[in-house]
Amino acid sequence: MIAYLRGTLLEKAAGTVIVLAGGVGYEVDVPISTYTALPDPGLEVNLRIYTKVSEDAISLYGFLTAIEKRAFERLISVSGIGPSLAVKVLSGIAVESLVACLRGGDVASLTRIPGIGKKTAERMIVELKDKMDDLPSGPGATIRKESNLSPLEQDVLSALINLGSNAAAAEQAVVKAKATVTSPNFEELFRKSLDLVR
Repeated sequence: MIAYLRGTLLEKAAGTVIVLAGGVGYEVDVPISTYTALPDPGLEVNLRIYTKVSEDAISLYGFLTAIEKRAFERLISVSGIGPSLAVKVLSGIAVESLVACLRGGDVASLTRIPGIGKKTAERMIVELKDKMDDLPSGPGATIRKESNLSPLEQDVLSALINLGSNAAAAEQAVVKAKATVTSPNFEELFRKSLDLVR
């Protein structure tokens, strides 16, 4: 079971990176918080890995910090939350805010995370509320899901807020960035929005 990867960052695209270690290129899914903190391709990277083995695939999920990996493992222990959805959750909300929402029973904030509905949010609270004592807690989530933003734009907005940007400033940056991109994908829109919100 792969638990840690140290090697050269070969490629990075939205949500996925390839790490070259020992002559083998490992494809790793990562949350936005890890993705944005990674160096440019060609530089060394260290990732804590969660390995999921299924009948037809071996999937790797990578995290820069032990805290993120721990939060991920708690999330996938909840019925109905698989690794892919857990990565989306960690891409949409910082660990500290997630813990605060779970402890406070904040269903409304949890349902603003892309992919989380009311029933899943309620299940998360019931199953995880008392299992987050070893994770840091902070202010509740401030993510807003605006109806005038597309799903792609909402994902970019969530990523910016997760990195500490003011929600209103982040939303303005996304709207401005969208106007400069003809056929936006996540990575391009995120990079342009990040430049505008700094």
